[in-house]
Amino acid sequence: MTRDKAALPPLALSMGEPAGIGPEITLKAWAARAEKSLPIFFVAGDPALYRTASERLGAGAAIREISDPSEAAEVFPGALPVLPVPLHEAATPGQLSGANAAAVLASIDTACDAVTAGKASGLVTNPIHKRVLYDAGFHVPGHTEYLAERTGGAKPVMMLSCPGLRVVPVTVHLSLKDAVAVLTTSEIVEHGLILSRSLTADFGISKPRIAIAALNPHAGEEGHLGREEIDIIAPAAKLLAEALPGAEISGPLPADTLFHAAARARHDAVLCMYHDQALIPLKTIDFARGVNITLGLPIVRTSPDHGTALDIAGRGVADPESLIEAILVADEITRHRAGA
Repeated sequence: MTRDKAALPPLALSMGEPAGIGPEITLKAWAARAEKSLPIFFVAGDPALYRTASERLGAGAAIREISDPSEAAEVFPGALPVLPVPLHEAATPGQLSGANAAAVLASIDTACDAVTAGKASGLVTNPIHKRVLYDAGFHVPGHTEYLAERTGGAKPVMMLSCPGLRVVPVTVHLSLKDAVAVLTTSEIVEHGLILSRSLTADFGISKPRIAIAALNPHAGEEGHLGREEIDIIAPAAKLLAEALPGAEISGPLPADTLFHAAARARHDAVLCMYHDQALIPLKTIDFARGVNITLGLPIVRTSPDHGTALDIAGRGVADPESLIEAILVADEITRHRAGA
């Protein structure tokens, strides 16, 4: 039996790239609903895609079309509820098709709109393949920016989490050279403020403990290995401490000593300066259960922390753990927000 989720609407899952592993891990997540005590969810996608995937995998999963998210609760115990978003053509595992790009975007829109309308409590996005979406009007770098634009233009901040660690990179998809060039005190402060609010509202942490990672080795060695800590990061830490009197702000701290077990126990999240500084320790600690969480949006949005995995699509070997964890984290956040 799944947990009693009657007090909140179901979670909405987007279809993601239909030729990737999204259909498989969605089916596997639904199949694990009792074992993992998952909340009720539905997927905005093509019912035929999931029926075909179930047959190919020998999963024996029942697929039931719904016309409204409110029907998901009744359907979920016995079948995967699917809010129809038809594909233009049948998907072939591992083979991208531009013909289905519009349906992938429509799935995101349908799931997102269900959340903004209050018919779904949160959004969990399956991985997309951005290259085929650009021709269909995808004019932003990725999911996160698209959802920020669609929900009112709020500044989105990416958090990655796994059991025991939360990290937020201040700069994301930039070369290391460009990341250093654009790093500013104001950006660090803005990310820190959004992170602190999220730790309280989304995770129930009344007095957040935020560690700020240094950029250079040994936190710059008092300027001998770089001045970014002195000129940019330390001023940001001071401003954050002043703006967040109820929080514990520490840093800049040497990144090479921030992520061992004892250090992780001393903070609730780490504010990192660039992409790999955040993602390498997280994926090393628990690659399978990494979750991408978008902070700063008016809706709850999580995603598995992996891509479409076209090379293994349709083979039945895809690990659903990251999607399952994304569903559980989305449920946790919706519960905290509802309680607040």
